[in-house]
Amino acid sequence: MTGRHGDSGGSTGNVLPFPQAADAVELRHLRAFAAVAGELHFGRAAAQLYVSQPALSRQISSLERLLGCALFRRSTHRVELTPAGEALLDRAQRIIADVDDAVTATRAVGGELHARIAQYWEPVDGSRLEVQSLRDALEDLHARFPPRADVAIAPVNAGGVPALRLTPPAAGHEPTVLFLHGGVYRSGSAFGYRPLAGALAAAAERSVLLPDYRLAPEHPYPAALDDALRAYLWLVDRGTDPQRITVAGDSSGAHLALSLLLALRQRGLPAPGRAALLCPGLDLAGRFRTEPDDAAEPGDPIGALLCRRFVEEYLCGHPADDPLVSPLTADLTGLPPLLVQAATGDPYRPDAHRLADRARDHGVDVRFELYPVDHHTFQIFWTFLPEAAEALDRAGRFIREERERRPLPPR
Repeated sequence: MTGRHGDSGGSTGNVLPFPQAADAVELRHLRAFAAVAGELHFGRAAAQLYVSQPALSRQISSLERLLGCALFRRSTHRVELTPAGEALLDRAQRIIADVDDAVTATRAVGGELHARIAQYWEPVDGSRLEVQSLRDALEDLHARFPPRADVAIAPVNAGGVPALRLTPPAAGHEPTVLFLHGGVYRSGSAFGYRPLAGALAAAAERSVLLPDYRLAPEHPYPAALDDALRAYLWLVDRGTDPQRITVAGDSSGAHLALSLLLALRQRGLPAPGRAALLCPGLDLAGRFRTEPDDAAEPGDPIGALLCRRFVEEYLCGHPADDPLVSPLTADLTGLPPLLVQAATGDPYRPDAHRLADRARDHGVDVRFELYPVDHHTFQIFWTFLPEAAEALDRAGRFIREERERRPLPPR
């Protein structure tokens, strides 16, 4: 803390500058000091702060040691501010007021952002039961966020799978990121996911292939996995080094990405260099979740039991314990490095934790990131949610590392 010329009516004269205080001076010290200065009584100040009087005395003594001067004159019957205490009081009160204002403003903005996200999800929550209504509601949600103007978008036929190629400035023409969209295998589209996939492309500085894979109930398992596999092999067949490819996805798209990795290993096909999984929803069998009803939870606009109904339509009798669709119980040995992102308030956060733990147990290089957000697939809201923008930026950096970690070619 550096002394400055007084600029309020409570200051008298000029205060000489002194060296910056140690970093150990904390806000709790200033609050304790301001409380004692206001009451001029340690007992009343301690009651005001809900601490014991000895604890308060220790905080004041600690602050005086850090500043190198006495702030109070104490006697049996009286507590008074010293000149140094008078010089500090006005400034300490302004610091405390500024911090309180900052906290209030941050909470207000955070509440507004939370309410805004909830408002976006509300139509999805109200259109859950009928297939087309859910699809329309999700498309409408994504349409609220226009794609990045600096990312070029072109249609591609990727091995018979309709897809979009999203290319940011200065990126190579050939895609090296395969992004699989979410939607509980029942909704979502390449067109709708242009904003999120384009933002990831810009963050990664890589071209992204966004397949429009087939959806249930019209096309149950393994249609989505077959489409993802064909799109991936299309990239490889065009001469792209598999180690330069990143497979990414959000929510059920992250589940599909893991199914793809396991299918490649099962068939002895070349694996990608890494995978980025955004808020993965992985527990298709429902063995790790025990929700009592079909009500959507905060942060989960569809509801876990209804998601299970969608999963049943997707599996269409296929065993839910098949390792290809049960990554939380599968052998993950040999998978490429994983980035796993989750939100603190996401009901599917336990899936992300279990995946990270299981992958590490099987020797996989895992990077786990947890963000203080109350919503599933929060990355969708990257245009206004700071945590979402940060998550995509970190995912982009993770993808860019593929070049740094590639082994050097033999001489």
